Amino acid sequence: MEHEVFVPVPVPALLRTLGDPARVARCVPGLQQDADAASPLAGRLKLRAGGHTITYRGELLLTGPERDRFSVTGKGVEARGTGAVELALTIGLTATDGGTTIAYSGTADGDGRLVELEEGAALAAAHRLLDRFTQQLVTESLAGREEADADADGDEAVAAEGLAGDEEGAVGSGGSGDEIRADDADGSAGDDPGSVYDSPVPPPSLDPVAGVEFTVPDEPPAEAAHARRTMIGRSAEEVDHAPPRGRYAPVPSPEAGGASTTLRWVAPAAALALASAVVLGRALRRRRP
Repeated sequence: MEHEVFVPVPVPALLRTLGDPARVARCVPGLQQDADAASPLAGRLKLRAGGHTITYRGELLLTGPERDRFSVTGKGVEARGTGAVELALTIGLTATDGGTTIAYSGTADGDGRLVELEEGAALAAAHRLLDRFTQQLVTESLAGREEADADADGDEAVAAEGLAGDEEGAVGSGGSGDEIRADDADGSAGDDPGSVYDSPVPPPSLDPVAGVEFTVPDEPPAEAAHARRTMIGRSAEEVDHAPPRGRYAPVPSPEAGGASTTLRWVAPAAALALASAVVLGRALRRRRP
């Protein structure tokens, strides 16, 4: 099996990625690493071929580089079955204009479900697997290149900060002598008894508001108090002196209720007296011959 792919990545970046087994494991599509495995390239690999999915459990071994070449060997057994497969692959890197040409060459021998596939299905699955591996390899290499550039920029920035700090220290040490000499000059000038800065300064006499006292009234005028009550309502004192309402209203006095009670009884009595007079008049009329 032979397969070539061109990628826009320089050879050194690819060499750094392929030299790290952990980064290579992230590039292998369908690889599930074992948590307790000593190698990051050990685990389960799912292979899609001929409309079937075959899961192999094993380990890959990566060696190199030797003259920009890496060797990959691996063994695996079917997770559901008795078939097994052995892989021997060589990865060659050749620098070209604008990138690198990656050449894959190798062989694979096995039995089980892999042998039962249609002719050409296993080869097409291997090419598809290598193409996806190349895509992930390019992504991982570019990410590592950006991290390396960022680290280099950080180192340069730290070095520049160190040089700037040394220059500031030199300037500060040179300026301290000037400050000391300036302080000595100020001290000598302050000892002079005839210095104009020691003479008292008279207060200003042309102040237009000098001697004017400002007083603040204790209470606002009546107009202001009325306007304030109009805007914000009654004061707390007025609320306290207001009579209660509702269920807490005061009970009227008995004298006020006596007149209403008398009027309440007079009306029925008058009606009863009128009815009695009518009945008596009718009775008297019947007795006359």
